[in-house]
Amino acid sequence: MIKFIKNFRKDEDGAVTVDWVVLTAAVVGLAAVAYQQIEGGATGLATDVSSALTSATISTGSNSAAGGITTAGSN
Repeated sequence: MIKFIKNFRKDEDGAVTVDWVVLTAAVVGLAAVAYQQIEGGATGLATDVSSALTSATISTGSNSAAGGITTAGSN
């Protein structure tokens, strides 16, 4: 029995597994936080682009003016 306890104390295979599990959980947690930060910024940017495209008008031009895309408030 004493020999079993001594061998059990020297065996580090389980400790290495626990280390990898903790490191993997930390990486997954950091990835989730990064995703939340990026997702919020991307949603705001998509909303801004959507509103800019919605308010844009396309002109085919006339005899005295060139055609093109204008946005609200620009001449």
